[in-house]
Amino acid sequence: MKIIAKEVLVDYAGVRIVRLVLSALEISQKVRAGEFVVVMSCKNGERIPLTVVCADPQSGTITLIFQEAGLTTKTLGSLNAGDSLYALLGPLGHPTLIKNYGKVILVGGGVGIAEILPVAKALKAAGNNLTTILGAKTKALLILEKELQSFSSVLEVLTDDGSSGEKGFTTVALEKHLKENQYDLVYAVGPLPMMKKVAEISKNFKAPVIVSLNALMVDATGMCGCCRVTVDGKIKFSCVDGPEFDASKIDWEELSRRNTMYAKKEQHICKLGF
Repeated sequence: MKIIAKEVLVDYAGVRIVRLVLSALEISQKVRAGEFVVVMSCKNGERIPLTVVCADPQSGTITLIFQEAGLTTKTLGSLNAGDSLYALLGPLGHPTLIKNYGKVILVGGGVGIAEILPVAKALKAAGNNLTTILGAKTKALLILEKELQSFSSVLEVLTDDGSSGEKGFTTVALEKHLKENQYDLVYAVGPLPMMKKVAEISKNFKAPVIVSLNALMVDATGMCGCCRVTVDGKIKFSCVDGPEFDASKIDWEELSRRNTMYAKKEQHICKLGF
């Protein structure tokens, strides 16, 4: 669980996105696209789920990319090459169903772009034709554009301020593509409002859409119930039933409420430094 390499991908306007390469031989040999690990940076730290962005079985390493948002991710981001994590568990969750769908649109927003990279690589290897739409507030916050370009027949970048690619939103670009062509799958990862909108737009065009949820987790093995989400009227757990679900069947309003239920406590903890 030693950190082999560290790179700060983004350090702009208070936003830091960090890439860590970890020594994790057994995980690197078993993990598949869409699966995640649970990380503890220190003995008294919180357990957090992070998608495995890349795995190299030959070197026995895995790559994680995360944004420093709260105390735990900031603590993790303060570690450097040569440091070790307290604990690492995985791979967890169900892997992405990889097959030759045909024409696939990938939609990534913010740090969620990191989570579509392993899926893009696997889908391309299965023979799919990929159109990738990436979104960020500004060019300085955009990550992995070159990496995703290598797997995509079409790659479109949108920023809120027009500093890179077109000025606008990923969902507007998605609607344009769905109007012009028929796609066999839409796959999206990003902020909840973005994924909810992707689900609504895709439903209008009868395009199947899968999203990967970044739900709150404590145990990550189905014991605590913290990451529960209602899918097609049934209670599911993102850690053991997901993290991917049919976006058209998710109760988005309930999920949004659950993801903000600890917001005030998280801010308080960050201020205290615990």
